[in-house]
Amino acid sequence: MTIKSPLLSRPAAVEAGGADAGVAAHYGEPLREQRALAAGTAVVDLSYRGVVTVSGPDRLSWLNTLSSQQLTSLAPGQSTELLLLSVQGRIEFDARVVDDGATTWLIVEGAEAAPLAEWLNKMKFMLRVEIADVSADWAVLGSTRRIPEWSQLQAWEDPWPHVGAGGYSYAVVGEDAHPGLERPWFEYLVPAAELVETVGDRALAGTMASEALRIAAWRPRWGAETDDKTIPHELDLLRTAVHLAKGCYKGQEAIARVHNLGHPPRRLVFLQLDGSQHTLPAAGSEVRAGDRKVGVVTSVAQHYEMGPVALAVIKRSVAPEDVLTVVDGDEPYAAAQEVIVAPDAGQVVGRQTGFLRGTR
Repeated sequence: MTIKSPLLSRPAAVEAGGADAGVAAHYGEPLREQRALAAGTAVVDLSYRGVVTVSGPDRLSWLNTLSSQQLTSLAPGQSTELLLLSVQGRIEFDARVVDDGATTWLIVEGAEAAPLAEWLNKMKFMLRVEIADVSADWAVLGSTRRIPEWSQLQAWEDPWPHVGAGGYSYAVVGEDAHPGLERPWFEYLVPAAELVETVGDRALAGTMASEALRIAAWRPRWGAETDDKTIPHELDLLRTAVHLAKGCYKGQEAIARVHNLGHPPRRLVFLQLDGSQHTLPAAGSEVRAGDRKVGVVTSVAQHYEMGPVALAVIKRSVAPEDVLTVVDGDEPYAAAQEVIVAPDAGQVVGRQTGFLRGTR
């Protein structure tokens, strides 16, 4: 059941659909809202997010054994990202992680919360941990800056695009040239009953704005860029969500095998779409090289500076110089390809250095 945000009562609010249902897609001026969000003068209602808590003295060591991330040294206030994988290394859950010293907060997509809590409860055995899906009690607000007036709130700082400790970049650009640097990102946990009061008279942006900035930052999203076969290498998620030198966890052998011996079968790509048309292709539209289908569009948006942009997952064998076309029904859209994940993973400009993002 979708919970409607009380901020939908704001003037001109238009509710989003799909995974973002329950919050505003925009408040009447999507591009102006996007500029304000990028500048840090507006915040976005992300109350469609799910929130799962893990408490108890064994919480970090236990999550460490289950996930792709090194968590045993996670200090209160530090932020990171973890994946829970299948034996084949495929992404089953992707969680934003922050700990307050007594509770580990997992911020996930709305569709992940209940299944994640159920799965974790099955895995706790005799350990001193308690798991709860608290999505109905907590809302999430997003911002491109740290807000001093909200210093009492628990905040997750997106580590993207920095290469975390034990991580590795599959991108064709170095960290200092990554477009994600233009999008610092914070997600604030707010008691649901205090959401309206917390926002106060701050300017609001809709999810159309936050999605456009995410796409421009090359930031993958669970349920959009992922499917039931996705492995982290394809989306460059080893940079923030995988610690290659940590102990055993489910899926580790598959992660190591692809990283050390092979190449991911697909790769994330950024597309600049033909801006002369008055419509945008839908997520799920085919990406073609000539007459051959080579992938699908996963996310699409109108960016306030670049115009229509998209993320897509395509076959690794597609050459960077290939001319691509996005086809939505009978409507073709010319698409200029900008490589994100290197076609040859053995020539990546990455390194196993980095840090966990923390409070400032």
